[in-house]
Amino acid sequence: MSATATERQQTMTLDGQEVTFAQGETLYEVARRHQIQVPTLCYDPRLEAFGGCRLCVVEVRGAKTPVASCTTRAAQGMVVSTATPAVEKLRQTLLEMVVSENREVAVNPLRGFASQELTTLVHRYGAQTGRFQGKHSGKSNSADLNPFILRDYDLCISCYRCVRVCAEQEGDYAISVMHRGFRTQITTEFNGNLKDSSCTFCGQCVQTCPTGALADKKALRGADLPGEIQKTRTICPYCGVGCSVDIMTKGDRMVGIQPAMDGPANQGALCVKGQFAFDFVQHDDRLKTPLLRQPDGSFKEIGWDEALDFAADGFRNALEKHGRRSVYGIASGRAPHEAAYSMQKFIRAGFGTHYVDNCSRA
Repeated sequence: MSATATERQQTMTLDGQEVTFAQGETLYEVARRHQIQVPTLCYDPRLEAFGGCRLCVVEVRGAKTPVASCTTRAAQGMVVSTATPAVEKLRQTLLEMVVSENREVAVNPLRGFASQELTTLVHRYGAQTGRFQGKHSGKSNSADLNPFILRDYDLCISCYRCVRVCAEQEGDYAISVMHRGFRTQITTEFNGNLKDSSCTFCGQCVQTCPTGALADKKALRGADLPGEIQKTRTICPYCGVGCSVDIMTKGDRMVGIQPAMDGPANQGALCVKGQFAFDFVQHDDRLKTPLLRQPDGSFKEIGWDEALDFAADGFRNALEKHGRRSVYGIASGRAPHEAAYSMQKFIRAGFGTHYVDNCSRA
């Protein structure tokens, strides 16, 4: 029997059930794969396990104390209990220590993809919010006036997910941690503003934050709009990568964008354009009616049929007078993918050339 087959047959006992696991899997990964909800605040499946929040602790037979399941590897014959009364009480106490320090627990879901994780766990465990009142760590940076990311560190729990995603996923190392204990603070190099750091405003730190301490400023502009938040899955049109995104809307208004964590091309990552450049959709200056330039240089509103006929005549005249290579098509990264396809089809099939490009290529 091959080593691979042997590894697949390794077993352990998880909450009274014999389960299999693969070599190298952690107890947390095994539990999740078997639909057992072990709580955590510092874990992001895209990042190296950190074991900082200790909420994922489980009891392992033979171990003197509970162990962090996100950093403990499964072993043959291991007997693990994920939700004994003692473990659940420990988790409740840990949560009460966290929320006693935070300014608030319930935050607007528009702050970010993971912003409801702390709120959900507090409700799940019935954690009291004022049991451990005392000194606070983390101080909000309201002086950073960048247009994209709110640095509300009064809600920070020092899980370091923001720091780790910036380093491990983006490779930017734009944010870090300074000091220790109650003086712990998420910061940038020289404790300056994000725009003066190596930050690319990809929004990864916002979307991984489990408390909303780092938040999407642009999305929060829609917090007071009426209606429930709806999410619609689509593809970002800005370039050819094909990142999956969830468009957040309230009624007929687009309020924000969140990356799809299960997107096959991006797995939760976006660039600054994909994350924040959506204002053009509802911009006051966006044209809603075709305009035709008049001889005096002014513009006149016309109907769509007239506009299309005028454009078709212009293309036809260019083709007759100057030949097929006189027309060059440039598609827009702000248009849907169907529009880009139509553009290349129009040039290649209509004029018989490959004179077509897209502004997103650059």
